[in-house]
Amino acid sequence: MVEQEQSPEGRHGGRQFGHVSVLLKEAIDFLAVRRGGTYVDATVGAGGHSFEIARRLGAPGRLIGFDKDPAALEIARARLAGVPSDVPAELKQDWPAVELRQASFSGIAALPDASCDGVLADLGLSSLQLTDAARGFSFQAEGPLDMRMDPTSERTADQVVNRMREEDLADAIYKFGEERRSRRIARAIVRARPIRNTAHLAQVVSAAARPMKSPGKTIHPATLTFQGIRIWVNRELEDLGALLEAAPRVLRPGGRLVVISFHSLEDRMVKDAMRNGAHSGIYRLLTKKPLEAGEAERSQNPRARSAKLRAAERI
Repeated sequence: MVEQEQSPEGRHGGRQFGHVSVLLKEAIDFLAVRRGGTYVDATVGAGGHSFEIARRLGAPGRLIGFDKDPAALEIARARLAGVPSDVPAELKQDWPAVELRQASFSGIAALPDASCDGVLADLGLSSLQLTDAARGFSFQAEGPLDMRMDPTSERTADQVVNRMREEDLADAIYKFGEERRSRRIARAIVRARPIRNTAHLAQVVSAAARPMKSPGKTIHPATLTFQGIRIWVNRELEDLGALLEAAPRVLRPGGRLVVISFHSLEDRMVKDAMRNGAHSGIYRLLTKKPLEAGEAERSQNPRARSAKLRAAERI
């Protein structure tokens, strides 16, 4: 999720809220919002995509937003609930009904059959979460071993780092972080216990594994370990599986599913679900290959470099 300042319709799509939405225009274009329809933003975040959906829906429409993170929902409510104070005059009398729910994107499974004209899911972390050291998501700042998107959930990063068996820890880092050096890293973490905070964890991982290189950049050695722990803590792949399973049921014929992923595990699941749906006559693929951010967006917003958008239409 990274939100970019866009149209003159409002600062709502931009940096006023500290977050920049990746592939904002492309996602909205593929969603093909119909006035008066019902749309779901399954990862509402700070509301950048939702605002652009809402302004196209008009008063007859309905927007449902899901997010695990109550802090993000608080920002989204200020941005979307009622009629935003600084929208253009022509929109003030034409704002849709907006319903925001604190729940994972798997929550779309609770929606009625054939009730939605479109579902959008912008997966991964938001800049708001990454830049708040107290949330424990970043290896670039000292914070608690937390990493929960929902601060009331049971799993924490501390459980993984300081309590999980070495073998299980290595498996989690390998499976969810796709980190080939997981055994070595898990061994180093267990030997260094108790790990005090995110900075300490990053230091231990960095000592056990050299930085990885890819064309044009060097990846911090703790990147994949932090990813693996975060995905385990938040059950992200389980929730994504539930979303992809529910989407064909909740979409009306002609309704669209648009998903933006940020790492290969997510993208593989989305690709397989859409292709299998196309082979089964459930979907018409709108993207044969994933759409990626252009050079201008990537240079302006580094997080856009890993974003991949896939879209399909319910038959």
